[in-house]
Amino acid sequence: MKNKYIESFEKAQVEGKNIPEFRAGDTVRVAVRIKEGNKERVQNFEGVCISIRGEGTGKTFTVRKMGANNVGVERIFPLYSESIESIEVVRRGRVRRAKLFYLRDRKGKAARIKELRRK
Repeated sequence: MKNKYIESFEKAQVEGKNIPEFRAGDTVRVAVRIKEGNKERVQNFEGVCISIRGEGTGKTFTVRKMGANNVGVERIFPLYSESIESIEVVRRGRVRRAKLFYLRDRKGKAARIKELRRK
């Protein structure tokens, strides 16, 4: 049972956002606002969504990409964060799990995800 004030605050946070439908296994491009000193810029973070957890305004998703020198970089984003400018689904993946933490142990071709074929 949630407090009605908290519910109304959460509803206000959620309603202004335009978030695409995506799942674990999808490749997403997240445009994040970064503040450096008094300047602000937008930086894209593109990778595979390996998990989605939580509910309401506390919902988060984890994106994993391969950085320089084949070092895996994971970032956890709050779904309704003010710092997220946009989320774009680049490609849909065909996976059989809700959490893809096994990708952390895979390298190269073993870490690939098949693309979901639409009929």
